[in-house]
Amino acid sequence: MSGKLDKAYSMDESQRGQGDRVDQRSLGNGKHVRSQSPLKFFAEAKKSINDVFKDIADYVIESQKFLKELPESCQCADAKSVDEFGSMINGIIEVLTRDHMKVVFFGRTSNGKSTTINAMLRNKIMPSGIGHTTNCFIQVEGCESSDGFLLTEDSDQQKSIHDIKQLASALSKVKLKENSLIRILWPKQKCKFLREDVVFLDSPGIDVTPDLDDWIDKYCLDADVFVLVANAESTLMQTEKNFFHKVSSRLSKPNIFILQNRWDISVGEDDLEEIEQVKEQHYQRNVEFLADQLKVVDRQEAKNRIFFVSSKETLISRLHEDNKTPTPHGSLQKNYQERAFAFANFETAFEVCISKSAVRTKFEQHSQRGRNITSSLKSIMEETYQKSQKQGNKLQDVRGEKSSELDFLEKQTLLLTTEMKDKIKAMVEEVDRKVSYAMNMEINRLSVLVEEFDRPFHPDEMVLRVYKKELHAHVEEGIKINLTGRCTAQLVKAVQTVELHMCDRLSALLPDETKQNLDNVLPKSQFEIAYRLDCRNLCAEFQEDIQFRFSFGISALMGRFLGPKGMRTVLTGQGNTIPRPIPAQLQDNNQILVGVITTFASVSSRTTMGALIIGGMVAKVTGWRIIAVVGALYGLLYLYERMTWTNKAKERAFKKQYVDYVASKLKLIVDLTSANCSHQVQQELTSTFARLCNQVDISKQSLEEEINELDRAVSQLRDISSKGKTLRNKADYLDKNLDSFIQKFLGAF
Repeated sequence: MSGKLDKAYSMDESQRGQGDRVDQRSLGNGKHVRSQSPLKFFAEAKKSINDVFKDIADYVIESQKFLKELPESCQCADAKSVDEFGSMINGIIEVLTRDHMKVVFFGRTSNGKSTTINAMLRNKIMPSGIGHTTNCFIQVEGCESSDGFLLTEDSDQQKSIHDIKQLASALSKVKLKENSLIRILWPKQKCKFLREDVVFLDSPGIDVTPDLDDWIDKYCLDADVFVLVANAESTLMQTEKNFFHKVSSRLSKPNIFILQNRWDISVGEDDLEEIEQVKEQHYQRNVEFLADQLKVVDRQEAKNRIFFVSSKETLISRLHEDNKTPTPHGSLQKNYQERAFAFANFETAFEVCISKSAVRTKFEQHSQRGRNITSSLKSIMEETYQKSQKQGNKLQDVRGEKSSELDFLEKQTLLLTTEMKDKIKAMVEEVDRKVSYAMNMEINRLSVLVEEFDRPFHPDEMVLRVYKKELHAHVEEGIKINLTGRCTAQLVKAVQTVELHMCDRLSALLPDETKQNLDNVLPKSQFEIAYRLDCRNLCAEFQEDIQFRFSFGISALMGRFLGPKGMRTVLTGQGNTIPRPIPAQLQDNNQILVGVITTFASVSSRTTMGALIIGGMVAKVTGWRIIAVVGALYGLLYLYERMTWTNKAKERAFKKQYVDYVASKLKLIVDLTSANCSHQVQQELTSTFARLCNQVDISKQSLEEEINELDRAVSQLRDISSKGKTLRNKADYLDKNLDSFIQKFLGAF
């Protein structure tokens, strides 16, 4: 029986071709005899390519910044791909900068995944035992400390390694959820794999949850190697196949090892031929799964990925060997060295595979991508350099044309401004003259306008107040209407003519796209002159005098012969008290009578006694009969005037007084009114010209901005040419670094 088992294991080793890598003295402990571990080679390659891609990333960032600042005329058709380059490089660096290689152990419950990891760690860290023990994901990674500890997702607090049984074991009452992760930080010096930054990830059984897709997305997309721990007592199950089909759909050709664990069960079988047939059956089904169904390797390589081991025996052997204690009798089955030899071969093949695969599949593809990126950027920079040279010459010519156009516009605007100022000044003077003339004409015909006012008149104070208010409004409105008819039409037409002239002159200076805006600059509504008279406030102090006064009364006669000033002097008793001499030409009786009356009235100061004395003197001179006749006629005349002093006569007197008063007031504001109208015209023309000039200013400002922009662009193009040449040369330098990496590392296998 022993000879048949030796023959079976001999066939196993010839298929894998790994026997020459293992020292026979290390069958129990799995120690390898190599000059240098492939894992160290991977670490060196990873550091080297990381340095190269960091330089490429800096180069891409520099190129992105450079290309984004380029003017549109210098943009290349392929420049948009630079943003994609940045995303590609960032993705590559994200993968390359991982500080570990990751191996994930999967399988059904109770297949020995945790025991296998413990055997590779040479320590019983992971919870293991009969039945379903591991309830969540457990990640083992190296640390520099001398003692191990664990961390959970919900806390950064370090926990004892011994807590793993409570948190991760399916038998514990305080277990975590299936998709939770526990990180075990284990001292690197205790395991060669951890020293080389390999990370082990143990998983719950794939047959206990339907959430395989979530598991793969969360924990498997960054895995370098997958180890399927199968039970040698049963064939490969559909659950295990489905899981790796899903893995293969997300990852391109994942590296998969299959461990047929618990092969020590074959020791109890007597039929060695049947054992060999079972082993061959496992081989065929596993090879068919890896090569034909998953198509991750060819059939020959698939055989080298299948191992028949007993993880439990290997763990027991290594624990006692490291502790230098004898192995308990019966813990190891017959010929356990052969199974330990197979486990050591698995570790060797795993080490070579994870290093070789990572260097070749990751670094080779990334190296080629890096070269494609640098080559593309080199072409872009060369094209940018050529375009910037040509564009700089074109912009220089355009800049000269714009400068000449701006100089012409400034000179013509200055001449046009002087011309328009003269036109506005002449227009203002014309308006002042016409409005003054029209205003004087309206003052001369003011009596006609007042006579046209037909409202009921009554001397009552309340009625008279309303009458005067309406008369003010009538006069003001009539003067405005007459002034409008005399001046407005001609003045508005003249203003429009000047505005159109301004527009025509300025449009000749503006570009075509700006000319379209001139129609919006001119006033939309017709300009109107506002005549502000405000008769109500102007005549606020007007006081009418419509009391009855006899036209031949003493006061009236004194006012007629002495004038208002002389009469005021006599009546108030002011002035010289010496009687004036009677002129020689006034020799008749009437003239003598007037002189006497005047002189005596001045002396007597208008007293009743004075009036009687005057009457007696007149009677003595002329006789009583003449006095009686004159007195009768005088009384009849007084009676006639008194009877004819009706409301109509009062209205005529009122209007006459009003005309005299308003005319005097209006004459005072003729200059003010004409100046106000001329100011309105000046403001209208000035504002219109200012708006038109604003369009010219906009054109000037646009030209100045274009010239400044051209100056900046020319200066920028010089910098672009220099920078483009520098970046083009830098791409050559990065290509040489990639070639050196490829020759040194990718040509090693």
